[in-house]
Amino acid sequence: MAAANTVRLDFYSSFDMLDFVQVVSDHIGRQAGLDDEARHWVGVAVRESVINAIKHGNANDAQKRVHVEFTPLDGDAPGLAIRVRDEGPGFDPSALPDCLAPENLLKCSGRGIFLIRSFMDELVLQRAPEGGMEVRMVKRVQPQQA
Repeated sequence: MAAANTVRLDFYSSFDMLDFVQVVSDHIGRQAGLDDEARHWVGVAVRESVINAIKHGNANDAQKRVHVEFTPLDGDAPGLAIRVRDEGPGFDPSALPDCLAPENLLKCSGRGIFLIRSFMDELVLQRAPEGGMEVRMVKRVQPQQA
């Protein structure tokens, strides 16, 4: 996904960075041609991914870092690709509990990946080659309605 126009953010696990990441996400999303609604949902997905990286991936360890990349996509399918990586042990995405199962409906957490999947056009969860877990997301520019 890395390209010449990729913007990379690397920061220690701190929730104080969320607003900065949001500003960068909005700016790059605008440059990539996403409309207001798409930028909103991308922002929600990015925030949720970064929160998960800090809280679950890095276990709130202030010495571990979160790595975020934004890459505008050109060509036949313009949009924005985002990669969020933590430095934690990782997890098996297939082992995530179903947040829509009756026993999970009233739980106050566990919906992040479900929401990200619904907001984004593509989502891949995998162990990163550099270590840690990574979330790769894509949001495509929607054609203008006539």
